[in-house]
Amino acid sequence: MDISINSTFLPHDDPEASLAFYRDALGFEVRKQVEYGGMHWNTVGPPAQPDVNVVLHPPGADPGVTDEERRVIAEMMAKGTYASLLLATDDLEGAFERIEASGAEIVQEPTDQPWGARDCAVRDPAGNMVRIQATS
Repeated sequence: MDISINSTFLPHDDPEASLAFYRDALGFEVRKQVEYGGMHWNTVGPPAQPDVNVVLHPPGADPGVTDEERRVIAEMMAKGTYASLLLATDDLEGAFERIEASGAEIVQEPTDQPWGARDCAVRDPAGNMVRIQATS
């Protein structure tokens, strides 16, 4: 069996700010933009991985989500505990400098972790945790 990752979803509360972060700070391609009922879904992805997509979506847009669940989602997003994305690069310091220059919220500068990885952590405009690990 050969199963691959096609798409993953991250919530946003400002489609333009999220799009700018993933496009301009991370260098992702914009692959699709959908607007429906005033809500926006933006699909982005790394240029070197055309079959891997990150869909930036409005939280709680699913019809079965209650108002209470939307409130909880909004609270968790504000705290940065709702969603995360793990990335990897062969130029961690360069990627970090580009992201820092974009004005993104820095959680952790590039650091050698006790488990052997070297990584950094930032938050996207919606509060999602984005960790980037060095591959070399």
